[in-house]
Amino acid sequence: MPENKKFSITIKVTPEHLDALQHVNNVIYVQWMQDAATLHWQSLAPAWLQEEVIWMVRRHEIDYYNQAFLDDELVVSTWTGEYTNVTWKRYYEVIRSSDGKKIISAVSTWIPLNSKTQKPRRIDDDIVNLHS
Repeated sequence: MPENKKFSITIKVTPEHLDALQHVNNVIYVQWMQDAATLHWQSLAPAWLQEEVIWMVRRHEIDYYNQAFLDDELVVSTWTGEYTNVTWKRYYEVIRSSDGKKIISAVSTWIPLNSKTQKPRRIDDDIVNLHS
């Protein structure tokens, strides 16, 4: 995947991100994935399309490689992958800046919904062309 197709945000681990073992709680990674996906969509889609389409997660798969700790700076990257008429795969990677270690990799399946009816919306050229 070309680097220009990735969207990244940087996050510094704070005390509220930690679990009882003093590393980042697994639920926090899901929140960061959603945040990165939302920001990526907002960076690409024109206002009219953002008003028309909302995205809902159908599935998450996460692989954990290393732990992240208080004050770590993490780069959360996301990019889109394969799609069907009504589902789109989105990939994620979290890397610790200080040593380049991969913390997680993940993939989610998203479904676009019509914001007014909240029913699935077809993935058409208006959406596909944003990612090409």
